[in-house]
Amino acid sequence: MVTVYTDGASTGNPGPGGYGVVLKKGNHRKELSQGYRLTTNNRMELLAVIVALEALLRDGLQVTIYSDSKYVVDAVEKKWVFGWARKNFEKKANPDLWRRFLRIYPKHHVKLVWVKGHAGIPENERCDALATAAAASGDLKVDQGYESSIKR
Repeated sequence: MVTVYTDGASTGNPGPGGYGVVLKKGNHRKELSQGYRLTTNNRMELLAVIVALEALLRDGLQVTIYSDSKYVVDAVEKKWVFGWARKNFEKKANPDLWRRFLRIYPKHHVKLVWVKGHAGIPENERCDALATAAAASGDLKVDQGYESSIKR
């Protein structure tokens, strides 16, 4: 059983953003984060989940992901994303990330659980701190999926 906490942050929405991830399995713990120069909060929330699943070294794991993003949790747990995929994500935001998610998701037994943000849940608070720090860091990557979709 792998327990994962994720969070995304964006200043300005769109603006500089980042994600934070805490993975826990037994006595093992790993933290991941990255910042982007221009992105949205929802993209960072979703990217955090994707990066967490991609970080798992074996397929077929039982994974529980705790996220304060209704956008991500509801899209998966209410199975909306599968309908979006059947319609090729027509008029849906973040199709690049949802496609990436759908490539990794079936490799594990994943349950997403919504948690209230900023409610004193230690690992969720840690993810928020990681995401916020990543967004404010000098190491900001380009969110190609977002920046290429902006109409200039």
